[in-house]
Amino acid sequence: MASSTDSTLVLGSHRLTSRLIVGTGKYTTFELMRECLEISEASVITVAVRRERLVDAAGRNILDFIDLDKYTILPNTAGCFTAEDAVRTARLGREILASVGNPGASWIKLEVLGDKKTLLPDPVATLEATRELVADGFEVLCYTTDDPITARRLKDAGATSVMPAGSPIGSGQGVLNPNNIRICMEYLKENDPDYPVIIDAGVGTASDVAFAMELGCDGVLLNTAIASAQDPRKMAEAMKLACRAGHLAAHSGRIPKKLYATASSPESGLIAPGTVAK
Repeated sequence: MASSTDSTLVLGSHRLTSRLIVGTGKYTTFELMRECLEISEASVITVAVRRERLVDAAGRNILDFIDLDKYTILPNTAGCFTAEDAVRTARLGREILASVGNPGASWIKLEVLGDKKTLLPDPVATLEATRELVADGFEVLCYTTDDPITARRLKDAGATSVMPAGSPIGSGQGVLNPNNIRICMEYLKENDPDYPVIIDAGVGTASDVAFAMELGCDGVLLNTAIASAQDPRKMAEAMKLACRAGHLAAHSGRIPKKLYATASSPESGLIAPGTVAK
């Protein structure tokens, strides 16, 4: 197992060389997507099996723009609103990736949404789908709310990683409830400190990513914040650096917050005003 300050992240049978996981949706072109993926230096990228078209209007396949020797694809069930649909989509993703020899074929980012307005997860259906997929041999990474009880139940159901939302998908609001995220980590890492907890959804800029990592999260998964930025290339670079900086800061032992100032220079040995040094 990698040390807490290592840049690698272990998710089940997968070892990631970056703690930043990025999506492939919402880019204006496949070429722009490819550039941003490279800039982000992510080793794992997500592809929505159900909602995202694998072939664009010109008949080009998205997989032709993804270097499968460089990236491991994490299929996801975005757009599913029932456990049955999510399980079927996960199995479809496994077949698609197995056909191209991608080692990510055994895992899935599970999303079972409650409604189209909030895009918040349905906790009951998510738990049901997790149990079925784990029984089917999947390593399940669960998108969920920041509710600690639900998080603990998903882990007990066999989830490889629990991924609480910082805020609603695509909202760019950042981490709205850091206290709940802290409690989620406390529950999930109790007696299992290496259990991976990843913030999934809602970040809007680099400071959101750094903050999530400084809370002690093991990684961040995002898509819209890069793909929909005014300059996606610059934002991809910013997200990469923020993830690294936040992780280092989280394990550096920050100074405690104090009410009053503390001098950064020593007061002893100073020459009194009006005194000539000998």
